[in-house]
Amino acid sequence: MDVARRSTTETAAGKGRRPGPMKVKVVDENDVVVVGAKASDALPLPLYLTNAVFFTLFFSVVYFLLTRWREKIRTSTPLHVVNLSEIVAILAFVASFIYLLGFFGIDFVQSLILRPSNDVWAADDDEEEHERMILKDDARKVPCGAGLDCSIPQIAPIASPKAVAQKVFDKEVVISTPTDFSTQPLSEEDEDVIKAVLSGTIPSYSLESKLGDCKRAAAIRREALQRITGKSLGGLPLEGFDYESILGQCCEMPVGYIQIPVGIAGPLMLDGREFSVPMATTEGCLVASTNRGCKAINLSGGASSVLLRDGMTRAPCVRFNSAKRAAELKFFLEDPNNYDTLATVFNRSSRFGRLQTIKCAIAGKNLYMRFTCSTGDAMGMNMVSKGVQNVLDFLQNDFADMDVIGISGNYCSDKKPAAVNWIEGRGKSVVCEAVIKGDVVRKVLKTNVEALCELNMLKNLTGSAMAGALGGFNAHASNIVSAIYIATGQDPAQNVESSHCITMMEPINDGKDLHVSVTMPSIEVGTVGGGTQLASQSACLNLLGVKGANREAPGANARLLATVVAGSVLAGELSLMSAISAGQLVRSHMKYNRSSKDVSAVAST
Repeated sequence: MDVARRSTTETAAGKGRRPGPMKVKVVDENDVVVVGAKASDALPLPLYLTNAVFFTLFFSVVYFLLTRWREKIRTSTPLHVVNLSEIVAILAFVASFIYLLGFFGIDFVQSLILRPSNDVWAADDDEEEHERMILKDDARKVPCGAGLDCSIPQIAPIASPKAVAQKVFDKEVVISTPTDFSTQPLSEEDEDVIKAVLSGTIPSYSLESKLGDCKRAAAIRREALQRITGKSLGGLPLEGFDYESILGQCCEMPVGYIQIPVGIAGPLMLDGREFSVPMATTEGCLVASTNRGCKAINLSGGASSVLLRDGMTRAPCVRFNSAKRAAELKFFLEDPNNYDTLATVFNRSSRFGRLQTIKCAIAGKNLYMRFTCSTGDAMGMNMVSKGVQNVLDFLQNDFADMDVIGISGNYCSDKKPAAVNWIEGRGKSVVCEAVIKGDVVRKVLKTNVEALCELNMLKNLTGSAMAGALGGFNAHASNIVSAIYIATGQDPAQNVESSHCITMMEPINDGKDLHVSVTMPSIEVGTVGGGTQLASQSACLNLLGVKGANREAPGANARLLATVVAGSVLAGELSLMSAISAGQLVRSHMKYNRSSKDVSAVAST
């Protein structure tokens, strides 16, 4: 007798039920639904026997281990000394624990967190019963002997992204093409969450942890913000960004992202290599001007660079009851005999952070200790801070009266113009130079050597001195530094000290050629950590050949990036100074840095 059979397998992901063994449903010709025993994934036994085995195993090995450990305690035998039987028992304990946790623990967690509704499992039972009835109806409709369809099936067309659907527990979520969340109808669930945010029941900052979906959290936060302020965020993109990548490290409470165009200057010939330099900016002429400077450098044989120093700094502030006591700690820290001890304590924080120097300054009974250390390919602020904390904890043993005011006392100095960075350096200290041929100055830069040197003296040197500039003896170093920093995921705020630069120009070869250089004592860059791991910024680092950490020579990628920054600044200085010298600055900005839009019309809409 032919039997028409249909079997279905239900998985945890497909039906939203707890993960575990499968059930096989079989319909025979008599409309009898046979539900087979649950098969076990762990052992080739029925599920109830597998559970019994692992329950017995778990409690047996626990009893055995406790008994053995009690005997060891009585006989003063070290607990970590184990024999073969105890190793086997430990492995059995781990295996049985994992099985029991996977079988019962996930179900429990889902019932508490992921499945807030109390009637979910009842709904599963109803769904199961409904499917059983469908199987019966289908069995009635299939005539005897027609269970096997030998006809050629029609190939279904490939579904578009809009039609793709996923089962998330027992809710169907349709994946659609990217659209603005604010223009789409909200689900009841999202609407409830938005109302909870508006009422203060759910803090906006906790949406990611409560929802478990960073993209959805950003969309809900965005909609709540629009309702609170009454202002539209329609022009701020939401789709097309990986919000998981910034969670806990780059940005809190996101509602979208900003689009900044990235242009390419170059190639820049530096130290015998060519670099295409990515620059993220909204200032017209900047990329074009830097590109012209790169061309002039390339036609003259390229530029060369020298790395003078490489060390990130952190300077805590501590206070004593007297200046004499503060001086005692100063002498202790600056004593060469104590360096090895302090370096050992400091270097515990990281395998890349290595203490270099400690420079101290006293203000009354307050002591400022400026620690400098290498940081590998990271920019290194967190690394040096951890090392400094280790040293402060160590110093408390011999200087118990030391009162730590703050781990940063502004003697570092971070994100502020400071003479200590200009003189001592911070991060990477780089000098970059080039000799520009006289005919290149005339044909490409549209000026002459004598005019450039005179302008540099009166503008970058004398003019900056008249203004009381601190590290600002240049034309526009911060323009290039900021653009590269944003493109490569650096901290844009560190543009303040990283743009410290003095531009020098002088005629050589009897005044025919131009020697130009930039000296930048505090370029703070890294190729790992922070914004460097974001997709767009990582791509720009990859373009320069400095993505991630250098495994062969730790720190080499960050140092190379610093020299590229200095070389790009050299190109930008050369081009802008030439434009000013030739009287082209205003004309070029009117051409490339002016919008053709009717601003008044845009403002009125």
